[in-house]
Amino acid sequence: MNYEAMVSNALRGVMIEALEIAAKGLPGDHHFFIELDTRYTGVHLPAHLSAQYPETMTIVLQHQYWDLTVSRDEFSVGLAFGGIRNSLTVPFGAVISFADPSVNFALQFEADKSAEPATVPVAVEAAPDDGDAAGEAHHDEAAEKVVTLDAFRKK
Repeated sequence: MNYEAMVSNALRGVMIEALEIAAKGLPGDHHFFIELDTRYTGVHLPAHLSAQYPETMTIVLQHQYWDLTVSRDEFSVGLAFGGIRNSLTVPFGAVISFADPSVNFALQFEADKSAEPATVPVAVEAAPDDGDAAGEAHHDEAAEKVVTLDAFRKK
């Protein structure tokens, strides 16, 4: 049994559920920093963003995002970078870290190198959330406080 993969998928499920909630509108001060591997198969970014972020990038879902849709294997979202509207598609396996600094919550994931994408059944196809702050690449102190499960894994 691959317990590490099971735990990783369970933790990705927490992120997926949070994204489903965000698709309906983020409550309170909640906002997300999502770091992703831009080279991961299935990541779709405009060419100028791929050139600017050839390995990883962090997107922020706070005020100005739209068309956030969560499906079985991925999420897609519209964000503005430098005033230019862009659509991104991100398979869940491409996500490296997920943080909600408003509640000091963060998860860090090992790269998903399996043939099967990380999936969790999703019951909602989300409606867009029209907000008013830019998506942007960002560094976050909360992400530095991420606790991984490596200490509990057998070597």
